[in-house]
Amino acid sequence: MVDATFLAAILDGLEDPILAADASTHEIVYMNQAAVAHYEAGAALLGTSILDCHNERSCEIILEVLEALRAGEDERIITDNEKHRIYMRAVRGTDGNVIGYYERYEPPAK
Repeated sequence: MVDATFLAAILDGLEDPILAADASTHEIVYMNQAAVAHYEAGAALLGTSILDCHNERSCEIILEVLEALRAGEDERIITDNEKHRIYMRAVRGTDGNVIGYYERYEPPAK
C-alpha cells in the first residue's frame, strides 16, 4: 500500500495548485507545494475553513457543488475565465460517500 508521504510527493510534483478540504468541516487538510506558493497566506491556510477564504458568492457555489458531489457528480468546473479554470472534485471513501473535496486549477489553453 502507498503511504501518505509517497502520495504527497506525487501531488507536490504537479505544477497546478491543489487544495483539499474535509467535506463536513470544510477544513483545509492538504495543499500541494504549488498551492502553498499560489495562495498569499500559504501553508497558514492549513487547518482553517475554506469558506473563510472566499467571498459570500463563492461560498454559496462551494456548498452548491458539494451537494451535487454528494448526489453523485464527481467533478464540476467552478471557474472558467481567461486566467484559469478551477474544478471542484469529490474525494470518496471506500463506501462511495463524499469525505472531502479538492480544488484543482488548470491554466488556460495555449
